[in-house]
Parts: sequence; structure tokens; C-alpha cells
Amino acid sequence: MLTTTDTVPGREFEVLGLVRGSTVRAKHIGSDIVAGLRNLVGGEVKEYAALMAGAREQALDRMKAEAEKLGADAVIALRFETSTITQGASEILAYGTAVRLR
Repeated sequence: MLTTTDTVPGREFEVLGLVRGSTVRAKHIGSDIVAGLRNLVGGEVKEYAALMAGAREQALDRMKAEAEKLGADAVIALRFETSTITQGASEILAYGTAVRLR
């Protein structure tokens, strides 16, 4: 179970600790060309949206794997962060608190 809340309503839990997962993704030159053209006419840059969606899923999967190693039933207070590593490369970080429900 994943939740952005700090509790699981109606459930007590034991805190196991911080879990996180991250990935760094870089833009592709082909995507840059298409994005540049899209900037001229406007609209969603679908190539970048797909890139970031995949990065979020990979970061979540890595965080969930870390939680499972701790024996967690849930991750509460789930958050995402992003940062620019270099021009054209970004990190997506998913983190939260692993808990064992009682």
C-alpha cells in the first residue's frame, strides 16, 4: 500500500524506516528536436512527458523494492522530488516511511 498521508486510517503500524528509490534520466537528441518544433506551435511535449512518467514509475518500483526488503506492508508519507543533475538530465526521487501494519 502506498499513501501520501502520514497515517493509514483505522490502522496502527510499526515504523521500519525511510525508503527511497531514484533514477536519473537524460533527454534524447531526437526528443529535443521534436520538443523544439513543439515550442513553435505550442502544446504538450509528449516525448518529455513519457520520459518523466517512466522515470517516476522506475523510482517508485525501486522504493517499493527497498520497502519489501524491510518487510513493510505499506509506505506512508510518499513524496516525489526532482532535480536537475546537468543540462538535459534530471533525477526523480520517490521516498517515504516504510511501515508494518498491525
